[in-house]
Amino acid sequence: MPEVPWIIKYRPKRVAEVVDQDEAKNEFIAWLNKWLVGKPDKKAALLHGPPGCGKTSLVEAAAREYKLELIEMNASDFRRKEDINRIAKVAATKASLFSRGKIILLDEVDGISATADKGALDAILDLINVTRHPIVLTANDPWDPKLKTLRENCKLIGFKRLPKKTVISVLRMICQREGLICEYAALDYIAERAEGDLRSAINDLQAVAATTKKITLDAVKAVVYSRYREYNPFEMLRKLFTSKYIWQAKSILSSSNLDYDMMMQWIAENLPNQYSDPEELWRAYEALARADQYMGRIIKTQSWDLLAYAMDMAAAVAVAQKKPTYKFVKYNFPQKIMLLAKTKEVREVRDALAKIIASHLHISSATAKSEVIPYLKVIFESNPKYAARIALGLNLTESMIKYLAGNRFKEVLNYLKKYRGTGGSTHRRSK
Repeated sequence: MPEVPWIIKYRPKRVAEVVDQDEAKNEFIAWLNKWLVGKPDKKAALLHGPPGCGKTSLVEAAAREYKLELIEMNASDFRRKEDINRIAKVAATKASLFSRGKIILLDEVDGISATADKGALDAILDLINVTRHPIVLTANDPWDPKLKTLRENCKLIGFKRLPKKTVISVLRMICQREGLICEYAALDYIAERAEGDLRSAINDLQAVAATTKKITLDAVKAVVYSRYREYNPFEMLRKLFTSKYIWQAKSILSSSNLDYDMMMQWIAENLPNQYSDPEELWRAYEALARADQYMGRIIKTQSWDLLAYAMDMAAAVAVAQKKPTYKFVKYNFPQKIMLLAKTKEVREVRDALAKIIASHLHISSATAKSEVIPYLKVIFESNPKYAARIALGLNLTESMIKYLAGNRFKEVLNYLKKYRGTGGSTHRRSK
């Protein structure tokens, strides 16, 4: 009979056994308790964080501790809308026969493809709307654009990457229970290579233990190999700013799951949070500006051989400080990206308006934006009656009129209704 995998054998049985995630545990249990009394703030929770940090383990431990029936599906189980409706939706809308309630767990939702798995994300949103039981989603990368609507409908609960000392502590406990003789250096090596992924660290330990009962550094090196990992934006920044050498910083940047432009935005936004010394901040921004120049040339000329130089300059922000020191910093999402997201609809209206003006005046859309629209704004905001005549002549939509008129939007609309009611005839002069 094959041996039970240790990640299952030593999986937490109670919430208290989930290691080093106190803040996430408190948030999750508070949300779950609100569900159990029928008053949840959000009907679903999205647990996010790096692999092997305890997201799924916390849900399973809570289900066991609260005596809730756990309905668990991973990304391969709910790639189709039909699968979600057949399994999860039925479970979410029916009472449990064997316990006082249920938890519906959809694991690794960021593994769903927005195109190949068409309909799955919409089905999950529908599931959240109709559920009578707590819905829990997990993701390594919650900032994937395809998850935007899901994020808005879920309570976000973040998990941190486990520190090396915590991973070593768990490995040492397993060694004691399995009767293994373990060198500290060997456990340290396993934890270092796992980079906070407790699941992979336990798997590595079991792989070594299958060859010897004495876990030495040499035995570990013969079995365990380094893994390539992708870092989310927050992890990327933390590792970047604690790098002591350029080669370390370049390695971190190359392991980021961000595209190059977004990476620059994240670094630029958070430099003032990381560096308080004006000289250090100046050096960091100087390096980032050089990186941005290279990226501009790459985009313009498609000379991608310059990318190495751009990454060198971006990595140089890590060594801008005189003496590298660790300090906790709360990193922020780039405000420019948030602003662009908020103003996307306004910019689309402006672009559509520019095209209409360009076709009437036989000019470019760029000229319409820079030289005509500003004057139209002045007219629409100061003379609603005349503005209505322009809107009628150009056949502008209500959103375009609102963009131009601002607070006097309703006045322009009222005049427009009058003109349309009289067949469009107006006096030639505006009073």
